[in-house]
Amino acid sequence: MSLAPFFLFSPNEKQPTQGPRVKSEKLVAACLERIAARDGKLQAWVHVAAEAALAQARLLDREPPRSALHGVPVGIKDVFDTADMPTSYNSGIYRGHQPRADAAAVALLRKAGCVIAGKTATAEFAFNHPPATRNPRNPAHTPGGSSSGSAAAVADGMVPLALGTQTGGSVIRPAAFCGVIGLKPSFGAINRTGVKPVSDSLDTAGLFAQTLEDAARALHLLSGLAMPQPGAPVSAPRIAFARTSRWDEADRASHAMLESVAGKLASAGAVVAEVSLPPALEALFEEQRHIMKYEAARALAWEYANYRDLLSSGILARLEVGWALPRERYDLAQGIARDARLQFRDLMRSFDLVLTLAAPGEAPKGLASTGDSIFNGLWTLLGVPCVTLPCGQGPAGLPLGVQLVGTFGADAALLARAQWVAPRLPSA
Repeated sequence: MSLAPFFLFSPNEKQPTQGPRVKSEKLVAACLERIAARDGKLQAWVHVAAEAALAQARLLDREPPRSALHGVPVGIKDVFDTADMPTSYNSGIYRGHQPRADAAAVALLRKAGCVIAGKTATAEFAFNHPPATRNPRNPAHTPGGSSSGSAAAVADGMVPLALGTQTGGSVIRPAAFCGVIGLKPSFGAINRTGVKPVSDSLDTAGLFAQTLEDAARALHLLSGLAMPQPGAPVSAPRIAFARTSRWDEADRASHAMLESVAGKLASAGAVVAEVSLPPALEALFEEQRHIMKYEAARALAWEYANYRDLLSSGILARLEVGWALPRERYDLAQGIARDARLQFRDLMRSFDLVLTLAAPGEAPKGLASTGDSIFNGLWTLLGVPCVTLPCGQGPAGLPLGVQLVGTFGADAALLARAQWVAPRLPSA
């Protein structure tokens, strides 16, 4: 379900550019029907606001359009506070918790006339301990995480858009596993007020969509950043093909897929050069995890001190590692990250984007793990924008994805170049 047939606005316009728009009530009702039919199996939602969403849609249908996303139903990862719905962060500590205010991103969606359909399932505190959500492409497999419910809901056509967060790989990886667009914008592009924090240096609000145009519209609304116009001409990009030092941790199908994509893009006119990442960037594979665990221990200090018995064993183990890390080790990691950002800026003087893996392979079987974020964490720590594009299938028939990485603050340029890349990729 793409917004394109229904919402015919440019990202910067409030008036329709062509044709009639479908009533919000009709679209919301269709989404709720899909949720009712499918969520018993997929468990993407922890709260569905069916009556409130329909009532809001009816009101919005009587108003002039507020934005290009007027009347669009959106799923909200259950780490974003909502004033009219429970927010539990998938933790027994917060069962029945009702915030007094919306998170900033939720408030912006409402201001733009979006309909909040409900709350999507997340790993505990968006950190560890997966929810029961299943991959719509094969329910025996994980959808990825920690934004499990958001990725599954968009992939299954339950909603056209959903909010997620990424601290390691929690947008890019589940988007690849579920075969949808995942956008992790530049660090801080989307305001995080009202999002349960895990890591101040890493937490990034992002989103899932079925088309790049939908993703651009949503990012514009949430950040104010100007976005490329759909269909605008884009020149062939200069692409840095980065296997990274962790290449051997991906499977053969992913190797073959990315190498084939690099060749196809070069044949289509892109300048593609294989690159080795500078030393400080390679170090971020480990440094990101040190920073995440150190900061998470402090972000969840109250829960750890007062409700340790209600924390999962996986969360406890990570927090204890974080508490054991000395401040000097954390400061060293942050210093390496600062050097890496400078080295990446220098590398990108010669390129428009990086082409790399979004995940080590297809979604793993089972629900005990959401998969490995090994190909995501360094880009998250750099703070640069990343996009997952679906790209064919692996040997089990599940989606594969490529990851495109841009320079900090150049989110619009990355999305424009992704529009050039996307039609040249095999479908998931």
